[in-house]
Amino acid sequence: MALSDLTKLESKLYLWLCKSDFENVPWSTAKAAKAFNVKQDEIYEALSALTQKIPNDIQIYYENGSIRISADEQ
Repeated sequence: MALSDLTKLESKLYLWLCKSDFENVPWSTAKAAKAFNVKQDEIYEALSALTQKIPNDIQIYYENGSIRISADEQ
């Protein structure tokens, strides 16, 4: 799949992840939902979709008690 296969929210979230440092700064779904003016469930669904649609460009992992996310722009 390619970026053109992403929904509007998925695309915006992906670009935001690429520009952010959620490897050193712990991820917050609540803050992401507020930033995008959507429900937390929508953020969870978008993150899940990103890992399925562009699995080579996004990594989600757990470290030191927090979720970390790394995304590489295509």
